Amino acid sequence: MWRYRGQQRPSWADEPSAGQESVWDYPRPPRLERWPRRIEVHAGNRLLAATTGAWRVCETASPPTVYLPPADVDLTALVAVDGSSYCEWKGAASYLALADAPTLPVAWTYRRPTPPFAAIADHLAFYPARVACHVDGEHVRPQPGGFYGGWITDLLVGPFKGAPGTGHW
Repeated sequence: MWRYRGQQRPSWADEPSAGQESVWDYPRPPRLERWPRRIEVHAGNRLLAATTGAWRVCETASPPTVYLPPADVDLTALVAVDGSSYCEWKGAASYLALADAPTLPVAWTYRRPTPPFAAIADHLAFYPARVACHVDGEHVRPQPGGFYGGWITDLLVGPFKGAPGTGHW
């Protein structure tokens, strides 16, 4: 088991049941791994993406962020929007919005990620608070807070970074 700040999973972290994962067992720096689950993303009745070729990034205290290959995304439904952010692990991100509602980003991508994350270049990650995301038919719940885009499913236990008072995690 990975150790958080030199210790095992914090005593206040939820204990995973059989078949579950604790986000407190995820590493820092984060780990990139293939995630061959059935992923679907919808905007209203429109299917934006469907794949079994996703990657996920697992980082301490956060639900995984899921990255979908561009070939499995309806890119005609998305437009680039202003703004960017920088991740200390992955590099500079750019944002996309729905073409028919171009003011609110629903996804982001790393055009030139750092070498450890080269596999997710041009892949898209979607905010489950802004579009409907599903993993093997289960509706994804968004990570708390407005900034992060982690995907919470019944597979995970927390608590999760993003809620008020968790900024120091």
